[in-house]
Amino acid sequence: MTSTVYFARLKTGKTRVNTITKIQKLFDAAGFGNIIAEDELVPVKVHFGERGNDTYVRPVYVRQVVDKIKARGGKPFLTDTNTLYSGSRHDSVEHLITAVEHGFSYSVVNAPCIIADGLISDNYREVPIKGKHFQSVKIASDILSPRSMIVLSHVKGHGMAGFGGAIKNLGMGCAPAEGKMDQHRGLRPLVDEKGCVGCGRCAAVCPRIAVHMEQDIAVVDDEVCIGCGECMTVCPVGSISFNWEKDIVPFMEMMTEYALGAVQGKEGRIGYMNFLIHITPECDCVPWSDAPIVPDIGILASTDPIAIDMASFDLVKQQIGLRDSRLKDHFEPGEDKFEGTWEKTKGLVQIQYGESIGLGSSKYTLKEIR
Repeated sequence: MTSTVYFARLKTGKTRVNTITKIQKLFDAAGFGNIIAEDELVPVKVHFGERGNDTYVRPVYVRQVVDKIKARGGKPFLTDTNTLYSGSRHDSVEHLITAVEHGFSYSVVNAPCIIADGLISDNYREVPIKGKHFQSVKIASDILSPRSMIVLSHVKGHGMAGFGGAIKNLGMGCAPAEGKMDQHRGLRPLVDEKGCVGCGRCAAVCPRIAVHMEQDIAVVDDEVCIGCGECMTVCPVGSISFNWEKDIVPFMEMMTEYALGAVQGKEGRIGYMNFLIHITPECDCVPWSDAPIVPDIGILASTDPIAIDMASFDLVKQQIGLRDSRLKDHFEPGEDKFEGTWEKTKGLVQIQYGESIGLGSSKYTLKEIR
C-alpha cells in the first residue's frame, strides 16, 4: 500500500503565504479534521525540549494545530512523558516549568499542558502487542485514553536511533520511565580507558549512579546501569560507546514495538506532522542545540508514521550537507546525512521493522502544497 505524504517547503514567494498558513493547509490537506470528534479530548504529542535546548517545534507552530482542532470541536491538550535520565523533565513539576520557560504557556498555545505519565512517571497501562521482543508495552495513560491524537515531531539526528521523527516520538515519547527502561534493555556503555580523560561528566549525569571514577578512569557498573546513554552524550572525547553491532538493532526494534503499542486503539485517527527545520545532530533531549547538518527543508503531514519518516529521511538525504556542522562526511545529495553524522547508527531499522510489524508503509507519494 502506498501512503500520501503532504509537503510544504519553507520558501514562499507569495504575499499572505507563510509558515503559519502552510501548517494550516497541511492540516486540512492531510484530512486531520476528519479524525477529530465533537467534545473529544485530543492529545497533541510534542517535545517541550530540555532546558538549554531551543530547536523543539516552536509554540507558535503548535498553536496552529491547536486552533484547527478547536475549530472542529475537539478539546486539545499538549502532552509528553517524563524522562528516564536526570534533567529538567525528569518529573512533571520540572517538566511543566521547562515547558512554560520554552513558550508553551496557555496564552501562546491556547491549550493546557499535561504530562501524560503523571507526576513521577507511574501513570501508565500495559498494552498487548505481538512483537519479537515484547508481548506487552507500557504506555502513558493520558495518551492511551483519548481516541485520537496529533503527533508533532522535530526531525533531527540521534546518537543511538540514527535519527528521530514520528516513530521515535511515539515509541520513546509515549512511554513512562519504566517503558523507556524496557527499550534501553541490553544497552551497556563501553569505556575506552586509553581515551578517557577523567573529567567525570559521565558520573555526574548518570541518573542511577552507575558510573564512578577509579584512578581518573570512568567505570560502569553493569548491574546498576539502565542503558540511557547520557554518559555517551556528554563525553567530550567520545570515549564511551555501545556495542553497535550487537546492541543497536534490538534497541531500535524495541523502540518501534513501543511505537506500535502507542497507536493501539487509535487506528485511522492519528495525524502526524514532521518539521524538517533546524535539523540538528542530536535529540532535543540534550541541554543544547548544535548547528544544523543540512539546510531547512519544510514540513510534512500524513496519517502514516512510517511513510512520513521515510519521506523525511529521503528529503534530508537529498540535501547538500553543511560543512560547518558535526556532519563528518556524506555531504553530497543522495548520501545518508544521518550516517554521516553518526557513522555506526542504523536509522532505517525503525522504518523497515515498523513496516514489518504493521505500523505503516514505507511506500509513499509526496504531494506538495503551496
